[in-house]
Amino acid sequence: MASFEVGRRKLPISALAPLARALTVTLEELVEQVAEKPKGKRGSVPKLQQQLDTISALPKPQQRFVMQVLDTVLAQASR
Repeated sequence: MASFEVGRRKLPISALAPLARALTVTLEELVEQVAEKPKGKRGSVPKLQQQLDTISALPKPQQRFVMQVLDTVLAQASR
């Protein structure tokens, strides 16, 4: 269970409905809880995910700029 909680293991989609029933919550409530990852030492979000979240919060023009920079870097790296 701890491996699921900290993100080391993934829960198969087929297990969501039975899990929601066992916890007596709706599937929507379960998914919302899974999406809200805890902050802190246990279950901390990897740096890349934190950066993606930060980029997602930027205004659209700045998001496009970051994407262009990433596309350029990735294109150069694949050569």
